Amino acid sequence: MEKRNIPIGLPSMGVEEWEACKGPIESGWITQGPKVKEFETMFAKRHNVKHAFAVSNCTTALHLGLLACGVGPGDEVLVPAFTWVSTANAVKYCHATPVFVDIDINTFNIDIDKIAEKITAKTKAIIPVHLFGLCADIELIKEKFPQLKIIEDGACAAGSAIGDKPAGGMGDVGCFSFHPRKSVTTGEGGMCTTNNDEIATQIDRLRNHGASISEEQRHHGPKPYILSAFEMVGYNYRMTDIQGAIGVVQLKKLDFFIDERQKWADYYEEQLKDIEWLTTPKVPKGYKHGWQSYVTFVDESKAPMKRNDIMEYLQQNGISTRPGTHAVHMLDVYAKMYDIKPSDYPGAFAADQYSMSIPMHNKMVKEDFDYIIHFLKSVGK
Repeated sequence: MEKRNIPIGLPSMGVEEWEACKGPIESGWITQGPKVKEFETMFAKRHNVKHAFAVSNCTTALHLGLLACGVGPGDEVLVPAFTWVSTANAVKYCHATPVFVDIDINTFNIDIDKIAEKITAKTKAIIPVHLFGLCADIELIKEKFPQLKIIEDGACAAGSAIGDKPAGGMGDVGCFSFHPRKSVTTGEGGMCTTNNDEIATQIDRLRNHGASISEEQRHHGPKPYILSAFEMVGYNYRMTDIQGAIGVVQLKKLDFFIDERQKWADYYEEQLKDIEWLTTPKVPKGYKHGWQSYVTFVDESKAPMKRNDIMEYLQQNGISTRPGTHAVHMLDVYAKMYDIKPSDYPGAFAADQYSMSIPMHNKMVKEDFDYIIHFLKSVGK
């Protein structure tokens, strides 16, 4: 078989995105402006929320969401132990304490049965992560823990849903990423969503230095001498109009991207089901998976090689893989800060050591999937 080179992820962009950049460049309005507003309006409509605010990335979205929900010094925020480090970092930005909760190894999402034991009088909020595009059960979390503010980490979950409820509108705040490994991208970029008017006002001001009047309002208003009032210390977490223009084009393709990935996820499932050492992702009934990544689990007790050796074998044959993500409690900064042992969160530890993401993106063709399947079946032979 002729060797192919298949990256773990690749953005699906082309002439339309290139053409979209011309408008902001030719107009001279390249910072946050009308294209960002158009992108926000489209995103809010697609995700059935009242408000959407484009920001510089999902990490800043999480920071804004936590601040807008009143998280600050002395507060504790529950965070899944298996997620990208930014979920916990955003809590630290608020001078609050991340408290880790183990995950359900079957979904890679937070184990709702483990939440109650982590709640104290200081617990203010929870950040359920819709990992890899599969929604966490937000409605059940709301039912069991109505006292907690819920910030959805939907970095991977644009377009994902449970039934008729899209990600980003089930909790108090939703946070999304448009990094190139996501289904839709603006290079870097993020979005905050909410149905709460007060939270929306806070996010809008905080992302723009704390200003109560936007740059667009100032520049287009009849009184050029008026500057914004600043009633709070804010941040420069804005998105550019060049990114917004790209986002408008990408968002129009979101459902096509997800439908295509669903087709190939089904193909993987059918073709890989007989590999006894490999567990493929399962989607609960009624859930719409966004398939940002296709993350499998390697059972080393049955596999002919250890997970890392399998990943090296695939890499040698041009197939990029990655661990699903990392167990945050095992990273030096948090392990040392809170004196945490790897075994303290066994589900997250297992996911860290044995998960394996295989290529899934919209630039792939059937020959790519067949090539990957062939080499997975040939492991150890």
